[in-house]
Amino acid sequence: PQAEAQAPSGTIQLHIVKGSYIVGGMGGHGTLFYRGRSYPISIGGVSVGLSIGGAVADLTGEVYNLRSSHDIEGVYGAATHSYAVAHGEKGSTIHNARGVVIHLRGSQVGLEFSLDVSGMALHLR
Repeated sequence: PQAEAQAPSGTIQLHIVKGSYIVGGMGGHGTLFYRGRSYPISIGGVSVGLSIGGAVADLTGEVYNLRSSHDIEGVYGAATHSYAVAHGEKGSTIHNARGVVIHLRGSQVGLEFSLDVSGMALHLR
């Protein structure tokens, strides 16, 4: 997508807890900062693939293509690879069906190795 060619619509902070053994689950919370307001977000998701372990990730990022705060809602899919042994860096770009693109980066703590396809659902609370 052409997200890099334009200014971000907003920013986001996410706190995600993951656990997996082949099939994994994740949950968490976060905050969307958009047009001078903050919106609490809930996070849920699953992953399937080569995955084992558990981790906690604190991520921040830029959000592109928002026309309203509700555009953040939906399922974000990505094929990912990551690992963390005690502490590691994590970064990814995810998008939803409404055209919203999120560039995420941050740290992950735990013991995890994954090469999987995952889906993460974001909902305004």
